[in-house]
Amino acid sequence: MLTLGQTPSIPVVSKVPTIILGMGASFGFPEQSDVPSIAVMVSSRRWPLISSYGASGLIDACKFLDEKWNPKDCGYCCMKNHHTKFFQQGSPDNVLHGTIIDNKVCHPKNNDFYLGTHAGMIGITRQTHYHVFLDQAGFSADDLQEFVHSLSYIYQRSTTAIFFVAPICYVIWQLHSWGQFMKIRDASETSLSHDEMYALGVISVPQLSMLKDKASNFILVC
Repeated sequence: MLTLGQTPSIPVVSKVPTIILGMGASFGFPEQSDVPSIAVMVSSRRWPLISSYGASGLIDACKFLDEKWNPKDCGYCCMKNHHTKFFQQGSPDNVLHGTIIDNKVCHPKNNDFYLGTHAGMIGITRQTHYHVFLDQAGFSADDLQEFVHSLSYIYQRSTTAIFFVAPICYVIWQLHSWGQFMKIRDASETSLSHDEMYALGVISVPQLSMLKDKASNFILVC
């Protein structure tokens, strides 16, 4: 048992070749009227349609690389912008970290659950709400929840579990780093237009290195 506990592995996906990708969106602050935001808003009623569309796109991409390649796709969404909180019965304390709530307060048809992975402060912790868009791998409920829980422990900047799965946290840091790189927030403190900002030198855009010809037509996704 001790050896098993010290073996670094993620349930289920450690047994087969797997790629885990995190995706997110970046929005400007309320005072950033000149900073555009690009986002796709999809309601829960549209999830089945979007899931089938996204799955077909991934399959087409795989077939483009190899006609015989037919991987199984899974898609999950994690949400924190909700107002649902859970407490221990008869106590103001938060539920213990690692607690999963998958009935009564969840959608009757959509496959969703709440997971609290870290021990937060009393009264302010909101468990992350996970939605399953697509599951071609055929995860059981227990395996899926264990898989998501495990992804909360592999964030390299922390020695304990975090409130999101690690791929999403990496995306958040990438978005934050890019925002700092472009100095968008500092420029938004003025009411000038984009053209006026560049003309007056308000925005300082660092000079990027030139790409080699062989790499100029490729996009690197982290």
